[in-house]
Amino acid sequence: MDIGEKLRQLRLQRGLTQEELADRCELSKGFISQVERNLASPSIATLTDLLECLGSSLPSFFNEKQEQKIVFAPQDMFEKLDDEDLCGSITWLVPDAQKNDMEPILVDMAEGGHTAPLPPSEAEEFGYVLSGSIFLVMGEKKIRVKTGYSFCIHPKVTHYLMNAGKTRAKVLWISTPPSF
Repeated sequence: MDIGEKLRQLRLQRGLTQEELADRCELSKGFISQVERNLASPSIATLTDLLECLGSSLPSFFNEKQEQKIVFAPQDMFEKLDDEDLCGSITWLVPDAQKNDMEPILVDMAEGGHTAPLPPSEAEEFGYVLSGSIFLVMGEKKIRVKTGYSFCIHPKVTHYLMNAGKTRAKVLWISTPPSF
């Protein structure tokens, strides 16, 4: 972390000159300049004073958030292949999606394949059939969903997807909160 640069950015965001900040903190303009250029290191007490004058605090100043990844390549995704019930694969499209509010997966099922049954939950689930035809099985009820169709459920019964045709079926399936 470049403390001097980060302090300079905070000062500029507040619209203060080095002299104005120095006056508020009872420091010299020269010392502020040296700190911002990393030629001098403030003590913890002085850094705390500087941050208070800039409307910040030690915890927020040192809390560096990692830049959130937005785009994911195939090599970022996790694929579970050849599940015996599924007769295909499940691909988690967003790594570590369990920590997010939603979890998208891509389900690829061969003829006769089906996902594992999911118990009733408070989740909201959305699916879009990219190819093939599936049954959305909810308890004793089977609902056919064809290519280009979607579904949105609040599952109050055990449910799963089942390939309804003789060709592969691909489904984009999203759950919020994550449940896969």
